[in-house]
Formats: sequence, structure tokens, C-alpha cells
Amino acid sequence: MKPTMLKFRVVFWTVLAGIALMVPLPAFSQSCALCYTQAASAGARMIEALRSGILILVIPPTCLTAFAFFVLHHKSRQFKQTDGVYDADRW
Repeated sequence: MKPTMLKFRVVFWTVLAGIALMVPLPAFSQSCALCYTQAASAGARMIEALRSGILILVIPPTCLTAFAFFVLHHKSRQFKQTDGVYDADRW
């Protein structure tokens, strides 16, 4: 593949991803009617419990993902020499 064609594809997909990220969030945040009516008619204790439940469901996967990236980053640096060349490249 020609380098100019590769650059064009990278730019195209980058622009497409940027446009997808700029789409307004309300278009993606349409919830089901039952959940909305139950939350709207609930009291203060129920709303607080709902917020706590959301945090409980979001925080552990986020922490595990961050930990996985941390481990992968440190493992990749473990095999790198000081001059920036990997051990596997030196045969």
C-alpha cells in the first residue's frame, strides 16, 4: 500500500471518530421509560440509592482497567533496553 493512501486512511478514520465523539450526548443517553418514571416518582432515599448503585457498578471496572493498563505499561518497559531497542530485535 502506498504511504499517501495509508495517511489518507488514517486521517479519514481520525476525522470520522472525531465527528462521532462530537455528536450530542442526549442522542446516546435515551433511557427506557420504565426506569425514568420509577426514578422520577421515587423519593429522596430511592434516588440516593440509585446514585450509589451506579457508582458501585462503575468504579470497580474503571479501577481494574486502569490497573491493567498500568501493568501492561510497566511490562512493556521491562523488556526495553536503555537505548530504546527491544531485546527481541537483537538476534
